[in-house]
Amino acid sequence: MATKNIMIVGVGGQGSLLASKLLGRLLVDEGFDVKVSEVHGMSQRGGSVVTYVRFGDKVYSPIIDEGEADFIVSFEKIEAARYIKDLKKDGTVIVNTQQIDPMPVIIGNAVYPENVLDEMTAKGVHVDAVDALSLASEAGSAKACNIVLMGRLAKYFDIPYEKWENAIEKCVKPNFIEINKKAFRSGYNNH
Repeated sequence: MATKNIMIVGVGGQGSLLASKLLGRLLVDEGFDVKVSEVHGMSQRGGSVVTYVRFGDKVYSPIIDEGEADFIVSFEKIEAARYIKDLKKDGTVIVNTQQIDPMPVIIGNAVYPENVLDEMTAKGVHVDAVDALSLASEAGSAKACNIVLMGRLAKYFDIPYEKWENAIEKCVKPNFIEINKKAFRSGYNNH
């Protein structure tokens, strides 16, 4: 199979490492050659973070070139807009509708742009928007937005639901497995 490319983008502290670890574990278990990049950007709270996950029969590089991402999973709206140039023409952006103000907005040097998702849609981008924060909170932890978004991503894959749950069990600390399974289910079913 041809190599598939997924970018996970967000803000430091939102759980992009766990999301990429979960995705990588699942894809390795499915028999794919998988490359997961190191995180690029500022990993401390508030900095922009990008992780690349590439999989297929044989993957030679962990880096996704501009215009090559099949999916961008974005934990925040501005981060989706920031990396939209990396999306393939027929790609999909799965985006949390949560707004996290970047530092220039917090200190008053900029204004958070309105209608970010509408502008992407107007440009022909397939935007799959989900209120991951509400769904994660309902599942038991606002911190589980990352797993809600993985649940939404799972809808686009022909991999049985149980295998995603198995990957959660392998990647999450035992006392957080049930909350993460609930969060995953809410992202998967809320479509």
